[in-house]
Amino acid sequence: MEIRHYLNMLKKGWWIILLTALIALNVAFISAYFTEPTYQANAKFIISPNPTVVNEYDVVNSLEALDKRSTVATYGEFLNSRRVYLNALETVGLDATAADDYTIAAVVLPEANILELSVMGPDPQLVATIANTIGSLTIDAVSRLYRAYDVSFLDKAIVPTVPISPQPVRDASLALALGLIAGVALAILSEQINVPIETYRDRLRMDTTTGVFKRNYFERLLETELTESPDDALSIGIVELSGLHELIGTLPDNAINWMLHQVTGVLRQELRGNDAIARWDENSFSLMLPLTPSVAASRTFERIYQALKQPIELHQYDIVVNLDPHIGGAVYSNRIPVDDLLEQAINALKAVRQSNEDAVRVWEMKNPFWVDDNKQEA
Repeated sequence: MEIRHYLNMLKKGWWIILLTALIALNVAFISAYFTEPTYQANAKFIISPNPTVVNEYDVVNSLEALDKRSTVATYGEFLNSRRVYLNALETVGLDATAADDYTIAAVVLPEANILELSVMGPDPQLVATIANTIGSLTIDAVSRLYRAYDVSFLDKAIVPTVPISPQPVRDASLALALGLIAGVALAILSEQINVPIETYRDRLRMDTTTGVFKRNYFERLLETELTESPDDALSIGIVELSGLHELIGTLPDNAINWMLHQVTGVLRQELRGNDAIARWDENSFSLMLPLTPSVAASRTFERIYQALKQPIELHQYDIVVNLDPHIGGAVYSNRIPVDDLLEQAINALKAVRQSNEDAVRVWEMKNPFWVDDNKQEA
């Protein structure tokens, strides 16, 4: 269930994922276009005992000394030396201000008496030249100071043809992957934020007991409908359950709530998808039927009445409840104000409640008519 829940989140937020991935991809391409290329050249050096200085016995001891990483690391510091680096720049014809444009790094390769020098900078020719120059200067310095060992080129640096950065294909692939990951996270986060917002909105407009609209939201919805479509047909109704009113406070809340759910089920079954249902008060519901003229509304209200007048059995309490429904309605016409339309529906409900003959009454301007079970009187 959790996996399906997150998949639904991703399905809803697919556009966030796509947009984030495209933004990351564009940023990568733009960055690659405006970024100055950086090239890297590598040179390798090998350290070995100097056979012209040490005898056979000393060679064995010298090899044992090389096994101590501190000995090799000492020569690595020569390659990393700032002084050697500046001397190399001067040798190739660059001043000290160019030092910030190029970086050097020397490392001791694991389990070997080999050093590797890397030089990075904007000019492919110069990075190779600087690396080889630093190597030559280091070899000269070591030969004068530490004659017991030789440092020599294993591989000289060659001019690089491809920059190490930017690499548009690699950077774009990485950016796309990161964009997709970020998009997935944003899509889930967006849904997590929207769910509490939607829940809060539902609390403002929905009745938690029945799952239908609250009265104040219904009135705003009705006003919006009449404002946007002032010339369209529309009917409203108020369904009162007098039998339920008598039981509120007598039966437990769960029994009352169960009956309310049965009532909302009947209302939803008899109404269309664009019709609205709201909780009018504790034992009444209000209905809005857009694009519904008087005759169609009367027939709908009559069907609702016939369905709700059927008794409901509460087996757990061994009682049968007669909801005793009454329905008062009003038909919108001549751009009557919302308050007047609701007042006419309330008056129709009062009239049908006081009458022993009528079950449904629907008011229509200039031509009110009543529905008494299956009869209509003009």
